[in-house]
Amino acid sequence: MDRMSLLSASCATGAVACLLVVPAQAATSCAALAQELRLPHTTITLAAEVPAGSFKLPGPAGPGGTGMDLSALPSFCRVAGTIRPTADSDIRFEVWMPLTGWNGRSVGGGNGVWAGSIAYGDMVGPLGRGYATAATDVAHQGSPLDGTFLTGHPEKLTDFGHRAVHESTVAAKATIAKFYGEGPQRSLYASCSTGGRIGLMEAYRYPEDYDGISAIAPANPMVPLMVMSLWTGNATMKNETSRIPAPKFALVQKAAMEACDADDGVRDGIIGNPPTCKFDPAMLQCKGDDAPECLTAPQVQALRAIYEGPRNPRTKEQIYPGLSVGAE
Repeated sequence: MDRMSLLSASCATGAVACLLVVPAQAATSCAALAQELRLPHTTITLAAEVPAGSFKLPGPAGPGGTGMDLSALPSFCRVAGTIRPTADSDIRFEVWMPLTGWNGRSVGGGNGVWAGSIAYGDMVGPLGRGYATAATDVAHQGSPLDGTFLTGHPEKLTDFGHRAVHESTVAAKATIAKFYGEGPQRSLYASCSTGGRIGLMEAYRYPEDYDGISAIAPANPMVPLMVMSLWTGNATMKNETSRIPAPKFALVQKAAMEACDADDGVRDGIIGNPPTCKFDPAMLQCKGDDAPECLTAPQVQALRAIYEGPRNPRTKEQIYPGLSVGAE
């Protein structure tokens, strides 16, 4: 589809694009972006139109990808590229831009845990609502549960810490401007977990990247949070007797709610102020052998450690808060 056909189709939907005057430097088509888009230390590896309802995931969906209905996706221009700000960088990104009905805005996102693939799950919703949208693998390809790619690679650590999303955002906004003939009127960011942490970093280091940032459940501060995760895992995995099966966590939560839900004067399924809750998992300790409806003594100790959170073994200083009663 050429640019004038695109604008005509957009006008039929009342899109912002029909109001734009395409400057001479605008791309002549989606495919032409592969040759006409020139960005610093960036290689465009794909530029192609995707017909409505035909997109197939080339890899893991990433955060937010569960239950996605790809058949409902509109037609869009899909651009993929690799950014290498340093010799040891390898930042993959994608930009999706509606062929018709663009609302004049863009949405960027981060990723989860250690990332490792494009967060397609964060792109489907915004595209369906008329946004141009972008995502990144946050500088490496691999398992989101494996952080060994950072060992001995300080530039990759910088990329993962903040540079990858910034570079991807700059590239995405330039791609959008080249395709539509005008950059987004408003750029927004929304992501959780590692994406939430990156959202905070964007606001702190690159405040010009976005007009609004939703940093949801940010994995921050990263180092003590990881210590807490290791602490929690160690508490329940010291040995077979301290391991807590998932059904027992549900048992514990039910008991915690019964003990503290009404502390704020309302029984609403929420413990209003968990630190004041006096629930002790010892009330569920088995009187005899292990059973589904009770906790072993090692399981009780594991839960107490989880609630307490990690402390410096020498100074006893709290490293990171424990997990809340009622959040089992």
